[in-house]
Amino acid sequence: MNIGRDTIATFHYTLTDDSGAELESSHDAQPTSYLHGANNIIRGLEMALEGHSVGDSVSVTLEPEDGYGLRSPERLQKVPVKHLVFKGKLRQGMTVQLNTSDGRRPVTVTKVGRHSAEIDTNHPLAGKTLYFAIDILDVRQATADEISHGHAHGPGGHQH
Repeated sequence: MNIGRDTIATFHYTLTDDSGAELESSHDAQPTSYLHGANNIIRGLEMALEGHSVGDSVSVTLEPEDGYGLRSPERLQKVPVKHLVFKGKLRQGMTVQLNTSDGRRPVTVTKVGRHSAEIDTNHPLAGKTLYFAIDILDVRQATADEISHGHAHGPGGHQH
């Protein structure tokens, strides 16, 4: 079976940057499972995996537009420190959680003040070319529940 609409694909990945430095890897953890066609993973990666099957090893290069987008200067802002979730002392360069009306989201601290901080709400990987090495472990037809819920269930997917 090939990866296509309404299939559940399970894979391990390693993500590296332009210098070849590893940014993330699932090889020491649970593999990732997603419902293809439901926008559960980066769109460019989902498009690159379409048509592949179990046992395939896929190398994918995503330009910023196909990954986490370009960096936007409008996404820099000043917020009260009380809206940030972090441990220890707040420092420039830290990735912390910002409490928003839509839940928590990761932000990068660019400057620390006494009661406020300047933050960058761009995704930390925005503006970067991403290099994925993917090993496809499983492809199966999604269940009716997974399709109606819009995500994979079970190991590597969303648990209910």
